[in-house]
Amino acid sequence: MKYIYMDHAATTPTNPDVLKAMLPFFSEKYGNPSSLYSIGQESRTVIEEARGKVAKFIGAKHDEIVFTSGGTESNNFALMGVAWANQKKGNHIVTSSIEHHAIINPCKFLEKRGFKVTYLPVDKYGIVDPDDVKKAITDKTILISIMHANNEIGTIEPIAEIGKVAREKEIIFHTDAVQTVGHIPVNVDELNVDLLSLSAHKFYGPKGAGALYIRKGTKIVPYLYGGDQEKRRRASTENVPGIVGLGKAIELAMQDMEEECKRLASLRNMLIEKILSEVDEVILNGHPTQRLPNNANFSFKYIEGESLILSLDMEGIACSTGSACTSSSLEPSHVLRAIGLPHEIAHGSLRFTLGRSNNEEQIDYVVEKLKKIVNKFRSMSPLYEKK
Repeated sequence: MKYIYMDHAATTPTNPDVLKAMLPFFSEKYGNPSSLYSIGQESRTVIEEARGKVAKFIGAKHDEIVFTSGGTESNNFALMGVAWANQKKGNHIVTSSIEHHAIINPCKFLEKRGFKVTYLPVDKYGIVDPDDVKKAITDKTILISIMHANNEIGTIEPIAEIGKVAREKEIIFHTDAVQTVGHIPVNVDELNVDLLSLSAHKFYGPKGAGALYIRKGTKIVPYLYGGDQEKRRRASTENVPGIVGLGKAIELAMQDMEEECKRLASLRNMLIEKILSEVDEVILNGHPTQRLPNNANFSFKYIEGESLILSLDMEGIACSTGSACTSSSLEPSHVLRAIGLPHEIAHGSLRFTLGRSNNEEQIDYVVEKLKKIVNKFRSMSPLYEKK
């Protein structure tokens, strides 16, 4: 049975060229970058080379890149670091209602420690209105954090416009760009951001490697304490293989991003058109055009998303759902609820995120299998019969 992977927003397979670049630093070139002898300094050299590659990709300065363990740490570092560094100035943070849990949960943590957080609403497409950001700002606001693109519905936010608002008010602005770096153009100056999070495994690099861009002059304190690594901004012996992999992955992304972006957008449009035309009672979630080139998120009425995922998996197809299932409860995606979907429709969501291995033949196969599965479940649904 063929296996078709369409969940690239969750993670991507490590590019063989990336793995090849990493391998020597596990066992042959294993020196600690903080050591003064030659094999240690060899590790230091490749770290700085990778730092330069990341900086070049996002239009930053070399020393504005701090390596982390991934998007979650980068987001926590941004929020906690700014909050603790600026708490004498104010205690108010502005974010959105559709952020990743790596933003929402740190915000909830800070709320328990005296900070105030405003969670801005979004429209039916998941767009944050820059005017709402401006209205939410108070004389106690110290940080604005709005994601560059949503990980579930793929909507790309007006970050540059929000950044202008932050600049006018002299407020630190962070964006979670985990879903965009490596896939679409990202330039920190054009976006008007002071902080930006990214993660290697979202663009064919290794898991456990990421970075936080920190604009020079941004008031922030370390999130991890210990040694003097990363110029005292992030303690812990550097993950040399991971950083090398991150650097190689972003270098490769830079080479063919424009062409791959166009190819994926074409496949995405094909998938959207086929599903909307060949399956009834389906809703496309997210902005119709202002979305990531590889993202297609749907809600299928009268069906549970988990049932669709398990059935598709039996057909060799991997995708995801917006619903979050735990042992004690079943709650629909907070993103889908934020864009106005009722519980019963939000529960029937599927997210397809395409990547390098996908092609038109796979799109046809997925749609054919999906149609049969949807028809099977709806034939057993009393709600569908009563519609």
